[in-house]
Parts: sequence; C-alpha cells; structure tokens
Amino acid sequence: MKRILLFLSCSAALLLNALTLSAQNYVLDKTIALPGNGGYDYVFIDQLNHRLYASHGTAVNVVDLHTEKVIGTISGMKGVHGIAVVNDLNRGFITDGKANAVVAFDINTLKIIKTIPITGNGPDGIIYDPSSKKIFAFEGDSNSAAVVDPQELKQTGSIALDGGPEFAVADGNGLIYNNLEDKSSLNVIDTKTLRVIHNYPLAPCGGPTGIAMDKDNQRLFTVCRQNKGMSVIDSQTGKVMQTLPIGTGVDAVVYDAANKLIIASNGDGTATIFKQNSADSYELVQTLKTQFKAKTMAIDYSTHKLYFPVADFQTGTKTQIPDTFKLLVYTLK
Repeated sequence: MKRILLFLSCSAALLLNALTLSAQNYVLDKTIALPGNGGYDYVFIDQLNHRLYASHGTAVNVVDLHTEKVIGTISGMKGVHGIAVVNDLNRGFITDGKANAVVAFDINTLKIIKTIPITGNGPDGIIYDPSSKKIFAFEGDSNSAAVVDPQELKQTGSIALDGGPEFAVADGNGLIYNNLEDKSSLNVIDTKTLRVIHNYPLAPCGGPTGIAMDKDNQRLFTVCRQNKGMSVIDSQTGKVMQTLPIGTGVDAVVYDAANKLIIASNGDGTATIFKQNSADSYELVQTLKTQFKAKTMAIDYSTHKLYFPVADFQTGTKTQIPDTFKLLVYTLK
C-alpha cells in the first residue's frame, strides 16, 4: 500500500510539474522607439501585410512587424485617433479628430490620398466593415457615426447613436457592435440599413471602452472603467453572462482565438489576461506588468505578440518626458 501511495504521489507531482511547464505567460521581448512627441491613442495591425500603425499626436507611426523597425510616418494632421485598412483597395483611413475628417492614405507609399470632411464632430474610433464594404468613423462629440465609401473617398451616410461611442467591432455578417461610454450600453448597428437595431444595457458595467469578439461562440468582451470589469456578453441576446475583475483605467481588449486568451490593457500599468475554457467559463491566468498609461494595444495573430504604445511620464504626474514614445513588445512563452 505504501508503494502504491508513493507511486500515486510521485505521479501527481510529475503531472502538476508538467502542467506548470506547459503553461504560457507573456514576457517582455523588446521595446521599439517611435519618433515624435504628443499624445497617443489607438494602435492597429494590418494582419495581411504585417504592419503596425500607431496614432501619435498629429501623425501615425508605421512599423514593419517582420523586422520590427519603423518604416515611415504619415504626418500633417491635427489630432489623430484611429486607423483602419482596406486591403482590397490598398488604402488606409485615419480619424483626424480635430479636423473633423477621415484621412485616406496609400498603404504602399504611405502618402495621403485625400482628406475627407465629415459632418459630425470629433471622429475617434474607426473600423472597416467587410460586409458592407464601408468605413465607419465614430464621432464622440456628436453621438454619431460617419459612413465613408473607401473607393469613392466620400461620406455616404450618417448614423445617430444616442450616446458617446467608443470602440466598435464588426461581425463580418452585416452587424457592428459599438460601446456607448456615457450610457453604459451597447449598440447593434445594421450596416445595410445604417440604423441602430438594438441597444443593450451593460450593467454592472460602467463606462465601457474596448470591445472584442469571439465569433465562433457569439460572445463579446467589453471592458469597463467605472467598475473595473470585463463583461462577457451573448451577442445574440445582449445578455451579460458574467463580469470579471480587471485593472483600472482600461481602454482596449483583444481576443486571441487560437490560444483562447482575452487580454485587457489597463492604464494602471497592467494587462489582465483570461483563459477561455468554454463560451461561459473564464479564468485569470496572468496579470502582466506593462507600464503606466499603456492603455491601448494590438495583437499580431501570426506571432501572438502584444504591442503597447506608451511614453514615459515624470514621476507622479501626467507630464510626458519628451522623445520617449515607444512600443512595448511582449511575446508568449
């Protein structure tokens, strides 16, 4: 009996050790210095061409993810926020919030093609919807979204949102899910009729910002500042299935379908990482240490690396130290 117990004990220890060794965590890989000064917001990865675009004051810095080197800057704007790319047209689009415009550029040359004036104020987040083949720019100061034809390079519509929009995600089948930060609710937009067809309350979520989607399981992940939580939402019904604790000052969230990971980037210098065991089962697997004000991020789905834009700040203040803008790069090991 003692030998059996010893064998079972040793087997259990070996299994636990194997599970521990197989667990993956994100670790800091490198930093990539980016030129210029000013505020920063969204970071976007063109997965097809392996390029990263980081909004930065009046410009967008462009990084080749094969070499992880800066290859150019798109400049001459007044106050940039979001970036979207339409690969079929070799065009990118930038929201210039202070100019009330969407700026179109050539993704090969990085030259500006046209500055498109829009009717609303304060364009911020921006996405491309492959179903309608339209660009949607979310106007935080006018509670609306401008619809832009990426081929004709002109505004073709506008959508009243009845609240201040934040991040949005398209399901690829004609629906866009868009957080309303001031209403703590979620809009569902039909991209064919250009109308809000549903609005779902997100309680206990307060102040939703980032949003990501698990299309296979029809789940949305919305991160919220006021209650410091990530809500898991059934995209078909709008029901909040559960809310999980995260860090403070959250802005963005991404979903890695291959590794079943959901990562929320928090302004407090952490990223909260959950493992998805099933559509409605999640566990905290890592609280990644990043840097103060590293509140947005993007994931490269081919390498699973995370990229956080951030600058250094004077201790205890919100004052940036000049010439410190960079990307923090984390790899999964």
